[in-house]
Amino acid sequence: MIPDCISFNAIPHTTRIFSDFLSYSSAIRKFYPTQPDAEHIAAFAKSVPRDLARQAAVAGALEKQNRSWGASEATLRNVQRLREGAFAVVTGQQVGLFGGPLLALFKVGSALALAKQIEALGVDCVPVFWLASEDHDLAEVNQSLLLTHDFQLAPFKAATRGIEGAPVSTIRFGEGTNEAVGRAAELLGESLAADYLRESYAEGETFSNAYAKLYTRIFGEHGLILLDPADPELHRIATPLFADAVRRTAEIDDALLARNRELQTEKYHEQVKVTAESTPLFALVEGARVPIHRANGQFRIGREVVSGDELQRRVETAPEDFSANVLLRPVLQDYWLPTLAYIGGPAEVAYFAQAAVVYEKLLGRVTPILARMSATLVEPRIERLLTKYQVDLPELFHGECQLRDCMAARSLPPELKQDFDQARRAVEEAMQRASGSLQKLDSTLVEAATRASSKMRYQVDRLEKRAAQAELRRTEIITRHAAQIENAVYPNKTLQEREIAGLYFYAKYGPELVNRLVDLAQTRCPEHKVLVLSS
Repeated sequence: MIPDCISFNAIPHTTRIFSDFLSYSSAIRKFYPTQPDAEHIAAFAKSVPRDLARQAAVAGALEKQNRSWGASEATLRNVQRLREGAFAVVTGQQVGLFGGPLLALFKVGSALALAKQIEALGVDCVPVFWLASEDHDLAEVNQSLLLTHDFQLAPFKAATRGIEGAPVSTIRFGEGTNEAVGRAAELLGESLAADYLRESYAEGETFSNAYAKLYTRIFGEHGLILLDPADPELHRIATPLFADAVRRTAEIDDALLARNRELQTEKYHEQVKVTAESTPLFALVEGARVPIHRANGQFRIGREVVSGDELQRRVETAPEDFSANVLLRPVLQDYWLPTLAYIGGPAEVAYFAQAAVVYEKLLGRVTPILARMSATLVEPRIERLLTKYQVDLPELFHGECQLRDCMAARSLPPELKQDFDQARRAVEEAMQRASGSLQKLDSTLVEAATRASSKMRYQVDRLEKRAAQAELRRTEIITRHAAQIENAVYPNKTLQEREIAGLYFYAKYGPELVNRLVDLAQTRCPEHKVLVLSS
């Protein structure tokens, strides 16, 4: 049986802070003041101040953005609800090639599910997806991994043109992109996903616009609002926040350093590195995004040193030339939006413990964060292989044995496996009898008997492994099956959700997949979920 829920203790690289957050332990509560569940999030609405004039201005920018991507009527209705005073549940992700990894779909599914739950509790709420278009890590977003029909890995990367270190919102797809899109669409087969891919990605388009067009098509009927923070109009709205961040940089930095010491005292890790020279802003210098540092009351932007007054003047004059760092970004989000909660992954949950003090300084409140759904999707063919070879997912995740060797051992002829089991039992029984007799004769020999028994069991196990390897040499099918399982479920020794493109699953299971993910996000399993997909 494939379990439908796996403890995060069985998931590699689960951090202590994330594990404690999931259980909402007493030690974690001072870093996350609002309990992460729908009831407490709905109640949080009473403490979220709303500037309706600002909200209307943001809604105007969002309407313009979403219309340009081909927004559905459901999305435009939600923008209007936001304009009229609705709250928001927000999630977001880097604008990865071809829609990014599966976890982005999990984030949207989690946000849609939470918005539905909050609405059921009587609070007007819309789902918003933040496009991390101001990130400048091109290598991280310029990759996509699909699977072939026989579960071989098919990586993609696009040719690009733009300034090195520039926000990906300004990076355009270069020559050869259309051919790469064609190859990807061919792998996806005749499907809505392939059609959406061709409509969204093309030479000359930017990463953020292509991503937005794709997600507009996938999630249109669910009313998802997309937000591109690189919009100059939104930056103008954010000018007071940026200026305040400049004025209070030293105060914010001191608070962050104090928070880091608190985290270390509780034996939690520091997700975002902060130093005495840190500031919460980046600036554009000749098109590239560079961090702003401070020292001796002045600020360094690349090679240039300016005073605080001069930096503030530049922010107020050209806010589109500045952007938030990872700790200011959620605060900027909630300056623009009346956010009830942010849906984030394990790393985002960790850095929100630090971002909380930035929230307190600049907004006077701390927005709650909830963990996105984490899951593994198991296709019918892979389900059959997992069952046939008795492979447990945690065993695969932790590499408790080489998968191919384990599968070979489990596929030995039943009579041979029975012979080895009998041999182990015979060794155990014989040595137990011998130990009993030795205890009467000379108790000092019992330990030697125990060691001898262990060596004999080892030799039987070793012989069984050699038999399995012989079986492996005899048939190549096990090797192929092992590769298919690993590629489909744990590609590149990494959780499937972080590697395989969500578009791959959308191509095979269609729009109904989104509904299933929304339902899955609301299931009682609070940890890593497993969804077996039907044909």
